[in-house]
Amino acid sequence: MSASRLNFPVRLFILSLAVLAPALRAETWTLARAIAVAQADNPDARIAQERLAGAEALIAQARSARLPQLSVQTRYTETNSPLVAFGAILNQRAFNFGLDFNQPGRIDNLNATGTVAYNLYSGGRATAGLAAARAGRAAAEQDVQAARQQLAGAAAKAYFDLRKAREAVTAIEGGVRSYTAAVAAAQARFEAGQLLKADLLGLQVQLAQTQEALSTARHQAALSEKVFFLILGRASAGPVELAEPDATVARLVLPAATETPQRPELAGLQHREQAAEAMVASARGARRPTVNAFASYQYDHGWQTRRGADSWLAGVSADLNLFDGGQTGGRIRQSLAQLAEVKELLRKAELGIGLEVEQARLAHTDAAGRVAVSELAVAQAEESAALTRLRFEKGAVLTAELIGAESRLIEARMRRTVAQADAQLAVADLRRALGLPILEQSESIQPNHE
Repeated sequence: MSASRLNFPVRLFILSLAVLAPALRAETWTLARAIAVAQADNPDARIAQERLAGAEALIAQARSARLPQLSVQTRYTETNSPLVAFGAILNQRAFNFGLDFNQPGRIDNLNATGTVAYNLYSGGRATAGLAAARAGRAAAEQDVQAARQQLAGAAAKAYFDLRKAREAVTAIEGGVRSYTAAVAAAQARFEAGQLLKADLLGLQVQLAQTQEALSTARHQAALSEKVFFLILGRASAGPVELAEPDATVARLVLPAATETPQRPELAGLQHREQAAEAMVASARGARRPTVNAFASYQYDHGWQTRRGADSWLAGVSADLNLFDGGQTGGRIRQSLAQLAEVKELLRKAELGIGLEVEQARLAHTDAAGRVAVSELAVAQAEESAALTRLRFEKGAVLTAELIGAESRLIEARMRRTVAQADAQLAVADLRRALGLPILEQSESIQPNHE
C-alpha cells in the first residue's frame, strides 16, 4: 500500500476538523446579540406573535359580516307522504289532474339549491364588531412590543448577572491566591520558629473557608449560565463565552430625566378600551332591526315522474326582537362592566408605570453612588492588604490582622462588582420602564437558529 493511500484517512480527518471547527467553537455573546436572540427565540415572543395572528383572524371574521354569503345545497329524497310528494311533483312541473292526491305513490326528488344572502342593516353590530376586531389587533401588536421589551430587559439582567457572578469568582480567586501565599509564608515562619501553630492553623482555616466560598461562587456562575440560556429560549449549549470587551454595552445609555413613559402596555390597554366601547355599541345594536336581502335558485328532478324544472326566489326580510327575556339588556350591562374594568386597568397601569419609573431612577442613583464609594474602598483595601502582607512576612503584624485585611479586600471587590452590575441593570430597567429600547441604536445582528 502506497504512502499516499496511508495518508488519505489522515487528510480526511484533518479536513473534517477544519469543516467542523466553526461549529465546535463556542459562541461569543454580546449584550446586543443576547437581546436579539431572546426577542426572536424566547417562547414568550412567539406566543405574542401567535396572539397577533389570532387577532388578525378575528378581523377576517368581522369583515365577513359585510360580505354576501353564498351557499349551495343538494339532496336526494324518496317519499310516499302526500304533502311532500305533492310539493316535489309541483317543483318538477309534473302535475296533472289524473293524480290521486291521497295516494301519490312513491315519489323521488333530487334538489340542488344555491342561495345568496346579504345583510343590509344589522343595527350597527357589523360595524362595531369590525371596529372591536381592529382595536384588538392593535392591542395585540402592542403586546408583541411589550413582550419584546420585557425580554430585552430580562436578557440584559441575565447578561449582567452572569458577568457579576463571574467577576465574583475572579474576586474570590484573588482572595484564595492571597491566602495561599500567606499560608506558605506562615508555614516558613512556623518552621523557623517565628510563628505559633495556632496562627498557622488560623490562616489555613481561613484559606479553606475562602475556597468553600469560591466553590459556591462557581456554582452560582454555572447557574447564571443556565438562566442566560433559558432567557434566550435555547437549550444549554455549554459554557457561555462573553465578548471581552463588549462594545455594545456602551449603547446602554441613561435616558434624560425629562423622558416620559411610552410603554406599549399603556397603548395596548387604550386599544382594548376602544374595543370594549365597540362591544358596548354591538350589544346595543341587538335592540335595532336587522334587514337582509336574499335570492335563491333551485333545480328539482324526479326519476319517477321523469320530469325536472328550475325555480327562483328573491326578497327582503326585516327582523326586530321585541322581547327576549332581558337577554339583550344583560349583554349591554356586561359590556358596560367590561368597559369600566378596562378603564380601571388602564388607570392602574398608569399609576404602576409611574412608580416603576421612579423606582428605577432611585435604584440607578443608589447604584451609581455605591459604585463611586466601592471604587474608593477597593483602592484603599488593596493598599492596606499589600502593606499588611509585607509586614506579616516580616513578622510585624499578627495573623488576625492579615486575615482582616484580606477579608476586607475580598468584601470590597465583591461590593464593587455588585454595585457596577446594579448600576448597569438600573439603566436597563429605567429604559424598559420608560418604554425605550434597552440599547440606543439598532445593530444588524441576526440571531443564530440552531
